[in-house]
Amino acid sequence: MNDTALSPSPVSTASRVNLLGMTRTQMEEFFVSIGEKKFRAQQVIKWIHQIGVDDFALMTNVSKALRERLAQIAEIRGPEVVHREYSTDGTRKWVMKVGNNAMVETVLIPDGHRKTLCVSSQVGCALDCSFCSTGKQGFQRDLTAAEIIGQVWIANRSFFEGEPIRENRERAITNVVMMGMGEPLLNFDNVVPAMQLMLDDFAYGMSKRRVTLSTSGIVPMLDRLGEEIDVALAVSLHAPNDALRDELVPVNRKYPLEELLAACRRYLGRFQSEEGGRRRITMEYVMLAGVNDTPAHARELVRLLRDTPSKLNLIPFNPFPHAPYARSSREDILAFQKILADAGYICTIRSTRGDDIDAACGQLVGQVQDRTRRAERWQAKQGNPREIIRSAS
Repeated sequence: MNDTALSPSPVSTASRVNLLGMTRTQMEEFFVSIGEKKFRAQQVIKWIHQIGVDDFALMTNVSKALRERLAQIAEIRGPEVVHREYSTDGTRKWVMKVGNNAMVETVLIPDGHRKTLCVSSQVGCALDCSFCSTGKQGFQRDLTAAEIIGQVWIANRSFFEGEPIRENRERAITNVVMMGMGEPLLNFDNVVPAMQLMLDDFAYGMSKRRVTLSTSGIVPMLDRLGEEIDVALAVSLHAPNDALRDELVPVNRKYPLEELLAACRRYLGRFQSEEGGRRRITMEYVMLAGVNDTPAHARELVRLLRDTPSKLNLIPFNPFPHAPYARSSREDILAFQKILADAGYICTIRSTRGDDIDAACGQLVGQVQDRTRRAERWQAKQGNPREIIRSAS
C-alpha cells in the first residue's frame, strides 16, 4: 500500500459521518439516505476493509461525483496509533488513542500462518477480576463499533505497508478474539456490529468459528448474543466452585456457576443441530499457584463441566506489579492437564506470548485514567507502595 492510503484521515468534523464502523445494512441505509443505490455499500465496504483505504479519492469504481460528495459528508477514521511494539517472539502490540487521553491496546499473536488478533471492547474494565491488571485501573467508557473494528482494520493493513493498492488482497488477520480490555457483553450494542463486519464477506469474511467472544459470564447478555449472532464462545471460568470464583471473578456473585453454565448450554443449543453436536465452549482457566491448580481442583472441574460440552484452555498466569499471585509450576500445570485429558476433555496449555512487551493475557493495561482510583486502593491493600503500572508508550 502506498503512503497516501496509509496517511492519517483529515480531522473529523461534527458534520462528517464515520463509515468505518457501519455494518452492510447500516451502510446501505446511509447511501439510500443520500439518494444513492444500495450496491454502493458493498463497494465502499470492500474498499475500506478488504483493501484498507481511508481516502475516497482512491475508490476507482465509484463515480468521481460521489467520491467528491463523500469527502464532504463522510470520513473513514480509525483509532489513532500512538505507539506500537514488536515482541521477540513476533507478537505485535498497538496502543491506540480513542478520545480524550483514553487508550486501549490491541495484540496480534502469530502462529505459523495463523494470525490471531486480540481486540479490546472497553477502555478499562468494570469487573475487577483479581488476577487481571486491566481491572485494577477501573472503567472509563465503552468503545464505539468504529473503534472496535478499527483495531482489526489497523492491524490488517499494517501487513501491506509500502505495497501498491490492489483489489484482490488476501486478508492477513485469520482469527479475532474479543479478549482484550473490557467485558464485551457489557458493550453489546457496539461489539455485535463490529463482529458482523468481521463475518461479512464484503468486509473481512471470517468464518464464525474464527471469531470468538470471551465473557466473564453476563448471563442475560449471553442469552441475547445467541439471538443476534453466531460466533465461537469462550468463558473466563478460572475456578471449579462458586466460593473460589467469587474471589477471582466477582461477577460470579451475581451470576453463579449454575446459572452461567445453563446459559452456555442454551447458547450451544441454538446452533448445535447444524454442526452435528460437535460444538464446544472454550473454558479459560488461569493457573494460579496454590490457588486453583491442585489435583482436587481439576477433579472438581471435571464434575462441574460434565453436562456442558467444553474444551479447556489452561493459561499460565502473567504477573504484573503488586499481583498477589504467582504462576503455577510447569509440573503442576501438566498434572492438572492430565486429569482433564484422562476424563475425556480436550485440554490445551496456552503458550505465553509477548510478555516482554506486556502483551500477554491479563497485561493489557493501556493508559486509561483510573477514575475509580481502584488501582490505588488495590495496591494499598497489598501492603505495597503505590507504583504506576507500566504502559507501552
